[in-house]
Amino acid sequence: MFQTFEDLSDPSCGAPHAALLRAELTRRGLDGFLIPRADAHQGEYVPPHDCRLQWLTGFTGSAGMAAVLGRDAAIFVDGRYTIQVRDQVDMSVFPAQHLVNEPVTDWLATHLQPGQKLGIDAMLHTVREVRRLEDVCREAGAELVKLSDNPLDAVWEDRPEPPLGAVELYPTINSGKDATQKIAEIQEILRGKKADACVLTQPDSIAWLFNIRGSDVGHTPLPLSFATLPADGKPALHIDGRKLSNSVRDSLSELTDIVEPSAFMSGLETLGKTGASVLIDPSLAGVGIADAITAAGGSLIEAQDPILLPKAVKNTVELEGARAAHIRDAAAYINFLCWFDEEAPKGNLDEIGAAEKLEDFRRQTGALKDISFDTISGAGPNGAICHYRVSRSSNLKIPVGKPYLIDSGGQYIDGTTDITRTLAVGSMTDEMKRHYTLVLKGHIAISTAKFPAGTTGAQLDTLARIDLWKAGLDFDHGTGHGVGVYLGVHEGPQRIAKTGTQPLEAGMILSNEPGYYPTGEYGIRLENLEIVTEPRDIPGGERPMHGFETITLVPMDLRLIDGALLTKAERDWLNTYHARVYDSIGPLVGEKERAWLENATRAI
Repeated sequence: MFQTFEDLSDPSCGAPHAALLRAELTRRGLDGFLIPRADAHQGEYVPPHDCRLQWLTGFTGSAGMAAVLGRDAAIFVDGRYTIQVRDQVDMSVFPAQHLVNEPVTDWLATHLQPGQKLGIDAMLHTVREVRRLEDVCREAGAELVKLSDNPLDAVWEDRPEPPLGAVELYPTINSGKDATQKIAEIQEILRGKKADACVLTQPDSIAWLFNIRGSDVGHTPLPLSFATLPADGKPALHIDGRKLSNSVRDSLSELTDIVEPSAFMSGLETLGKTGASVLIDPSLAGVGIADAITAAGGSLIEAQDPILLPKAVKNTVELEGARAAHIRDAAAYINFLCWFDEEAPKGNLDEIGAAEKLEDFRRQTGALKDISFDTISGAGPNGAICHYRVSRSSNLKIPVGKPYLIDSGGQYIDGTTDITRTLAVGSMTDEMKRHYTLVLKGHIAISTAKFPAGTTGAQLDTLARIDLWKAGLDFDHGTGHGVGVYLGVHEGPQRIAKTGTQPLEAGMILSNEPGYYPTGEYGIRLENLEIVTEPRDIPGGERPMHGFETITLVPMDLRLIDGALLTKAERDWLNTYHARVYDSIGPLVGEKERAWLENATRAI
């Protein structure tokens, strides 16, 4: 169900919890400790059991870190949370720093003293991250102490129990490939890299490999677990057996040895003692995993998680499922838009009410498993916060005369959706229409792009921005992220962004979401999901070119478009897209909604 961040906050944290932690650090002979917003899997969503940063500071955002020394402390968050952190955290205890512009390493460089010992939980910091921390400690004359347990856990008296979400088998009718075949293909990759085994730390990689889904975290059907996969032989899945029914256990036992998580580290030591060369992803694996292997005599091959790319390139069955999920989702969304156009102009609808109603329409499909992330429902100035998350205190009435931004998605067994629309409420100014249309032009440029094999997301990113740049405008987030199939709504390694280095391949699903956010005024973002198509010959061309197939089928708001700013090709794209939306979704909605949709998709 829809939940605001205040529903999760703890008003008793801050100074009292910091004092408890400092006392425990003193008992252990430590001068400081780092508390990331992370669990041992480095996932986007963290179960309550592992929300240590929230317990300590009250901050509930999805990215951040706190540093605690004897007298000094700070919390580090990125640009999405600069407002939220001040609402949730006692700034006199944890002054806020920018996670990117003022990173924790810079702060430590000016606050650590020679001879001090800085502790970290070795499972909560990646190999790559720890190298940077070791460098800053060395330069300060301090020592980085990697701990096998967490001092904060010793003073967190009411800590929730670990999640025990039931694991389900994901049918081959949805996955398109059985787990035995997937395991064999990944083992072939390992042999090609001269690796004897690999350690899998990402639950979505594990879920994809074994064709399972879980319910240990919100919004993403993940079974929290680890796995080791040998280049030859049977894998080991480290998962709490209480999550497995007898039938699921029997099926999984044919694929893998099922081992309790408590034996994970000893299993790594056993692997290391054989002298194995073990592949780990240094940007995802906790340093404790690497240390356990090397201390026992093994060696490391540092490389990208071998499942990320095969998981990103969807097969035919997965793509058909994604298309079906988007058609179902679009019908629910159009029911919402018809309702919204009646209710919003009355001036009584607020951000939470709109988000709850959209979720309700999705649930009426009877197929929704969960929303795919916390809905971003931004009215007026809140829409200008590009990753705003509504709270009871920030909840605004949706004003007449300003655009309203809503970014949301659903989890269905056959696909994951993610869509953003910016909606007119009342009369829009010429400036608002200009901004919206410039964003739309960038969106169309991505949707219509043609590109050769080997093209990266970074090379395409400029297309979404060029018309904004010509007007002296820009947006500070990536243009697009990868999306899974009944897995993570944010999936790598593919992305369209300045940092998108992965070549795009046929079968990948990415978002297309340029935006513009005039501070304190309103936000504009237009997001569809796109499938990278197979290379095709272009008449008169010399090379086959990839392109994008748009699978989101919801109209753009014509009331916000300045048609004079569109080229003929852009207008043709919009009219063709809207005709497709009407033809595909019109038969799936009621008579009233169909009449609304006919008007919303009229040709311009």
